[in-house]
Amino acid sequence: MNKPLISFNRPGIVGRELEYIEQALRTDHRHGGGSFTGRCQAWLEGWLVGGGRAFLTQSCTAALEMAALLTGLKDGDEVIMPSYTFVSTANAFVLRGAVPVFVDIDPATQTICPAAVEQAITPKTRAIVAVHYAGFGCDMDALCAIASRNRLILIEDAAQAIMARKAGRPLGSFGALAAFSFHDSKNISSGEGGALIVNDPKLAERAEILWEKGTNRSQFLRSEVDKYNWMDVGSSFLPSEVTAAFLLAQLEKAEEITAARREIWALYQRELTPFNTIARVPAPASDCHLNGHIYYLVLPDRNRRDAFIAGMRAEGISTPFHYVPLHSSPAGKRFGRAAANLPFTDFAGDGLIRLPLFPALSERDTTTVVNSTIKMLENM
Repeated sequence: MNKPLISFNRPGIVGRELEYIEQALRTDHRHGGGSFTGRCQAWLEGWLVGGGRAFLTQSCTAALEMAALLTGLKDGDEVIMPSYTFVSTANAFVLRGAVPVFVDIDPATQTICPAAVEQAITPKTRAIVAVHYAGFGCDMDALCAIASRNRLILIEDAAQAIMARKAGRPLGSFGALAAFSFHDSKNISSGEGGALIVNDPKLAERAEILWEKGTNRSQFLRSEVDKYNWMDVGSSFLPSEVTAAFLLAQLEKAEEITAARREIWALYQRELTPFNTIARVPAPASDCHLNGHIYYLVLPDRNRRDAFIAGMRAEGISTPFHYVPLHSSPAGKRFGRAAANLPFTDFAGDGLIRLPLFPALSERDTTTVVNSTIKMLENM
């Protein structure tokens, strides 16, 4: 008989999700932009504190696509980003005719390397995308300075970063634009969902128009205009009120969810750091306040990574690898380019695995994961 599987992730119902969904279903407003959407956006704006505008979207991919539209890219413009990220980071800008320029990561955190960003800037560069991998904040002081010096738009791909902070500030509050994910795989989820944060007030009015399918409908609903018109390009970015209702219940429990994940993350770090010479453990900067999104190890090579995954699977534990670096993928080669050799990205692509981490992971199962991990590492 197979051992019961300790899954990598298990999304949960944590509060008033079903109650709020029933409320949404009993109204005449089930499409986007209703009261639940407004309450979610107000929660995000309150958490970020910096005065940015939040726009709930159907996904983080949609939020990134809005960001690309707001950036005003033209064919051939370049956008610098890490290669070690999900395809949506690049797709959003390729759709606008831009060229993703892939740069290397910091091996301590798997986040974009500022020195590599600076070296990749050309006269065609228009934007930088900082991906907060695993909720570890990028070096935002350095990236903000580079963006300012070179008059570039800084965009945060904060898909994995809800409730995480850098130097005391919430991730998502640094760049002109930021995108969050509420996919089932994320700490706070609504099945599918996302949000665009607009921190640059000069972009907020246009963002609202793009969000409303390119119309000034929101201004009409506020009685600021007597009719609404097609004003700009746009799309149907809004999620339904049912999705927003589920998300609101999760946001209301965000602190509790995050605390539970941080506790498991800290236990892994405490127990596995002694094995850092065998498998590299995360080393976030001291000013990172983590959200416990991912706990990863980087094995020395692909063969040992694959052996680790197979061995843990035999123990009934799911420990998946993560991204195939975009610069080595068929579409990455077709639509983008690597600015230079990316040794740390290649190393992560070959060796990184992720351990199970979700709030409902029991103490017994956490101990099993740790013990099995140590056994696998000791036998390498």
